[in-house]
Amino acid sequence: MTSAPARDPGPAPPEVQLRILKVLVFSQALGGAGMAAGITVGALLAQDLLGSTGLAGLPVALFAAGAAAGALGAGQISQRWGRRPGLALGHATAAVGSVGVVAAATARTVPLLLFSLFVYGAGTATNLLARYAGADLAAPEERGRATGTVLLATTLGAVAGPGLAGPTGAVAHAWDLPRLTGPFLLAVVAYTAAALVLALWLRPDPLLLARERQSGQATESGGRRGHSGGAGVVAGAAVMVTGQLVMIAVMTMTPVHMTGHGHSTQAAGLVIALHVGAMFLPSPLTGLLVDRVGRLPVATASGGVLLAAGVLAALAPPTGTAGTVLLAAALVLLGVGWNLGLVSGSALVTDAAAPEARAATQGLVDVGMAIAGATGGMVSGLVVAGSGYRWLALCAGVVALAVIPLVARASQSRSYGAPSLSRSTV
Repeated sequence: MTSAPARDPGPAPPEVQLRILKVLVFSQALGGAGMAAGITVGALLAQDLLGSTGLAGLPVALFAAGAAAGALGAGQISQRWGRRPGLALGHATAAVGSVGVVAAATARTVPLLLFSLFVYGAGTATNLLARYAGADLAAPEERGRATGTVLLATTLGAVAGPGLAGPTGAVAHAWDLPRLTGPFLLAVVAYTAAALVLALWLRPDPLLLARERQSGQATESGGRRGHSGGAGVVAGAAVMVTGQLVMIAVMTMTPVHMTGHGHSTQAAGLVIALHVGAMFLPSPLTGLLVDRVGRLPVATASGGVLLAAGVLAALAPPTGTAGTVLLAAALVLLGVGWNLGLVSGSALVTDAAAPEARAATQGLVDVGMAIAGATGGMVSGLVVAGSGYRWLALCAGVVALAVIPLVARASQSRSYGAPSLSRSTV
């Protein structure tokens, strides 16, 4: 039986929340550009230094392992000292990892490269964790939009970053460094700038202020303190972890499936680009739906959209233009379904977790997401090798439906959210 969550003291003054969002948007745009380095050239660097195409996927595993450690560490630091040191230190860690990658590639030192990729992955975990900071001081009925705003800012840098691979590679070459280190040079600058922005300007600290306001509310109501609403945390975590597992599994093997059936590398790249755009660009609209329609309906919709993505990918012809178009549509749906789950799940967890336990709880949820992503990446290859891409896509879609009974259970338990959510989320 779950205990009732603490009463929400209401939103912070609008000017304070606006300032917090501006700082987060600026830092996330920078962080997104840094995150793009790993996506753009991480596998190519590993292939170059290791001399093996089969090991080119190793950076994905290292990013995922690092992200799990980073999410746990940043969550604990934020829990104890606030969002500002947690997020700033995370971005600084990514900058240090980027320096290590550049040094390893220049010296052609494999152990240093692998360790640096792990450190880089640990730092990049803060790119997603920042979405929670945007919702700390938001009114319950505005948390979805606040989360969506921060996620959209990440897209700005992530989309621009790959386009700078050529210019940054030229800079690296001019400095007698390997061209592939160019995006990581950008990551050093971007993550360092993001860390400074957060350390200097994320004031007041949104989590600490939310905690103070909650403490004041508890004092006025006779000293009662809140506890995490178990049903809401479980439902939100399940939605996000399932979405991450399904999304990573299908996304990872789609380029392999396409190039293996005669599609060009450019076509596969376009499909993945559309997918990444669909992951983040709908965030403001998703946030609006989460606030207006409700957390639970949007979370349920995420399972349906992910199922549709899996079925469409399974039915797409493996060759020809029609196959490319249908796979592109499937991957767009895959990104949208993931986005629906991430924004609604984040709001559910934030609603259910009391401020005194919120950051640690959110960090643990993101550890689960990182582990799910690593699992999806590893299992997807085995499924495709044993049964084919169509079975992978179909099974992933069916797995996505697992969120529906969990969401239904949370809907039956009215103990997961703030009191004001009865109008906007159920």
